[in-house]
Amino acid sequence: MDAGLGPDTRGAEAAVIIGVQLPDESDEEAMESLAELEALAETAGAQVQGSILQKRTSYNPSTVLGSGKVKEAGTLVKATDSDLVIFDNDLTVSQQDRLSSALGARVIDRKALILDIFAQHAHTREGRTQVELAQYSYLLPRIRGRGVELSRMGGGIGTRRGPGETKLEVDRRRIRKRMRKLEADLTQMESVRTTQRKQRIRAGLPSVSLVGYTNSGKSTLLNRFTGAGVLVEDQLFSTLDSTTRRLVLADGRTAVLSDTVGFIRKLPHELVAAFRSTLEVVREADLLIHVVEARGEEFIGERMQAVDEVLSDLGASDTPRVIALNKVDTLEPQQRLFLRRRYPSARFISARTGEGIDELLAGIADNLTSLFNLTLSIPAGRGDIIASVYRDGFVSHTEVSGDRIVMRVGMPAEKADRYSGYISEAPPEIASNWQD
Repeated sequence: MDAGLGPDTRGAEAAVIIGVQLPDESDEEAMESLAELEALAETAGAQVQGSILQKRTSYNPSTVLGSGKVKEAGTLVKATDSDLVIFDNDLTVSQQDRLSSALGARVIDRKALILDIFAQHAHTREGRTQVELAQYSYLLPRIRGRGVELSRMGGGIGTRRGPGETKLEVDRRRIRKRMRKLEADLTQMESVRTTQRKQRIRAGLPSVSLVGYTNSGKSTLLNRFTGAGVLVEDQLFSTLDSTTRRLVLADGRTAVLSDTVGFIRKLPHELVAAFRSTLEVVREADLLIHVVEARGEEFIGERMQAVDEVLSDLGASDTPRVIALNKVDTLEPQQRLFLRRRYPSARFISARTGEGIDELLAGIADNLTSLFNLTLSIPAGRGDIIASVYRDGFVSHTEVSGDRIVMRVGMPAEKADRYSGYISEAPPEIASNWQD
């Protein structure tokens, strides 16, 4: 299916970006958000010709901007020969209509732009299905009685993915029917993913997941760790489809390492919902590696907070994590010193050059040791308990001692409580075989 703004007949689309700064946002935050919007527009294939930022106490319900700024924006659009205007905040259909008429250009919002970027960069069947579902979720409440042109929904800067253009009028019933089909497809794909997770648990492999703000260097780090060969570009959302590889830890143990889609401020909730099955790997991970771009230290805290908010939405806010400040090879000595004081527990790395990678691997191993310190002695006849242990933990050793099964298990603390009655010391002859 197609998405977008119509056929692109002359290459990159000229665009103007506009932001509104409300009282709860600092000047630095507003400028960073607008700069990020420009990077998003360029990622989607637009050429940004100019930008406008207006301070207001609240959004104008009619046009978001004040009347004077609307005229100023119209002048800029005309002077730069732009045919696209991108707002940094969400817009209603009526606001888009009024602004489009006043500015003489097509108008989209940040959410539609991000959806389009995801449509460009999703390559697997599951990724494309998730993006299409998110696009329809965005579109459905914007359909009015006369129907809506799908091309209005945004994005589509030089791309032809997602819903749009093959049908100019789509009613709610058809969209809901299509969404149900997409949800059913994702449920089927999730069953396959669940089977894979069960196989990993049976193999006794702890799970480590890379999380971080988009373009923080997660894919580069995955390649550095595992040689996965994942596409790496200096671009927002360059990779969306999750990748899982085996990771050999510093102490020789093996874990499963997964990379996921990067997060961003104002990440559309439609995307979080659609990608929830993919992001389950984050929720079920035993350890998170929070990769943070060390450049632009004034914005590190905001980007980390944006990641924390998404992790909270996923139910992963309490999962243990290691902070990896990446791209430190680009820092001056005084910048490193400042960040070491500010984030004393963080690991300083460069996924590009390999600096600090051995220390990070050691930190991962240290944080996973708690998963391998439990010895259980279970009656051989209690197959139900033994099966439950395999589901809940990572069994590294199993021995028979008389009429009991002695197991060395790694298990999260909240699950270990269920087996408190079976915790025991391993017999000396078994313990000697288990020594590292």
